[in-house]
Amino acid sequence: MHHRIINAKQIMDFSFRKAIGGALLVGGTAIGAGMLALPVVTGAGGFFPAIVIFIMCWFFSACTGLLLLEVCLWMPNDANIISMAHHLLGPVGKILAWVLYLFLFYCLTIAYSARGGSFVVELFGGKVSHSIGVIVFTAVFGTFVYLGTRAVDRINFLLMIGLGVSYLVFVFLGIGEIKFEFFKRMQWFASILALPVMFTSFSYQGIIPSLTTYLDRHPKMIRFAILVGTSLPFIAYIVWNYLILGLVPAEGPHGLVQAEALGYTAVEPLKYVFLNTPIHLTGQFFSAFALTTSFLGVTLGLVDFLSDGFQLPKVGWKKILLCVIVYVPPVIIATINPYIFLKALGYAGGVGCALLLGLFPIIMVWIGRYYKKYPTLTTQLPGGKILLALLGIFVIFELLIELTKELMY
Repeated sequence: MHHRIINAKQIMDFSFRKAIGGALLVGGTAIGAGMLALPVVTGAGGFFPAIVIFIMCWFFSACTGLLLLEVCLWMPNDANIISMAHHLLGPVGKILAWVLYLFLFYCLTIAYSARGGSFVVELFGGKVSHSIGVIVFTAVFGTFVYLGTRAVDRINFLLMIGLGVSYLVFVFLGIGEIKFEFFKRMQWFASILALPVMFTSFSYQGIIPSLTTYLDRHPKMIRFAILVGTSLPFIAYIVWNYLILGLVPAEGPHGLVQAEALGYTAVEPLKYVFLNTPIHLTGQFFSAFALTTSFLGVTLGLVDFLSDGFQLPKVGWKKILLCVIVYVPPVIIATINPYIFLKALGYAGGVGCALLLGLFPIIMVWIGRYYKKYPTLTTQLPGGKILLALLGIFVIFELLIELTKELMY
């Protein structure tokens, strides 16, 4: 009996550690270079309206994650979003999922390549052109992706440590410099226009199939990982927004509104507000780590996706071909348009994330529950048709916001 109790406790401890690992995987996937855009796109609206939009995005991301979990539990192990779409939505659904997946991941790669190029230019004190910067950034970190998952895992581990340390140092240095009068700004329409980029910053749903396998298809553990994991970026973003919006004025030269108009990240205005200070230097380090970890994760995923989709094994010249397909088009676009970072993130969230990671899970669960009559024992999100309809309306609202932004600018 004593041995049984010990074994049961060991199993519970192991399961809890795995669930925590799953939560960190969800949080780590969501938190990335999108964070650099958040204070810039929310600056015009103000801090408090941004919190309301953050809550909406957190709730939506948690709900759609649970819906995808429900679909995963209907499917065989290791089924991806493409095969789910094919099974539940037919050949047309599969084609649409393919197109949206490529659109989303290429938009993100373009955004990160463009900003990575700017970072290299700054590193060399402006002595190299932006096009050279883009090529150098992509060549250096694309090499790790070419070498494979193990190489990416090793460099990513070091970068994640740098990301965490620089974030904490930035919080420590910045908290005493906050100007509370900056928080009086409240413009709701301007805040709502930030929705597409905020949408992107909460995206992690693509890893739910892998998470389901990793946590042995155990619904309670996966639900825990989703709910805790999505809370991590929510907290991190509010603290980050609080700092930047409290340190940098919204209006005026080198303010957040001007930074958005020029396609800059949140770290750019710090250069002028805190010139040659540890706050700006720490912000630069954080920016570099956040950008690079996101670039590695997104492009590794894209290489794997194309390898599977085109049935091209990742060996020899075929692996080189995959890397050419992944990196050359974004490098060309990022070279032509150096300030495309915010716009590409907006497209990624406003169209790619909204449809593939937002609308698709809703439609797939609706069809699975109410047409194919899959067992209700696997239901992961209560609320029935009413909640599914409300989530669908939110996606349509988000798409209209993206369209409004395009017409305005």
